[in-house]
Amino acid sequence: MKLMPIGIVHSPYITPKEAPNQGRYSDKIAELEIYPDYLPGLKSLSEATHLIVLYWCHLARRDILQTVTPFGPEIKGVFACRSPHRPNPIAFCVVELLKVEENRLTVRGIDAIDGSPLLDIKPYFPKLDSV
Repeated sequence: MKLMPIGIVHSPYITPKEAPNQGRYSDKIAELEIYPDYLPGLKSLSEATHLIVLYWCHLARRDILQTVTPFGPEIKGVFACRSPHRPNPIAFCVVELLKVEENRLTVRGIDAIDGSPLLDIKPYFPKLDSV
């Protein structure tokens, strides 16, 4: 298996400690820079109000299988929580799409730290994505 980043996250968060536990609780603005080879994939994206962003937690540890979450003292397995520290540190965040300008997407509500590789983006559809 080979993952290829489609871009990079430019975020106000420089270290993991600065990032919020969940992006939806943040009003900070960030920018998703899409690499030139993937520009055709942005066609019609501006019609979306929100995006599902998948990115790589490049500073996360990959050897942790259990952790304590911010929501309680009990230990949970990483597959039962959203810890960035996991065997494959792929993160998921729903963001508000504010603007599309050429290869740059301005978004609000991301929890990625600056320099995180962007793996994929998808439009968020409440009727499909909300259970």
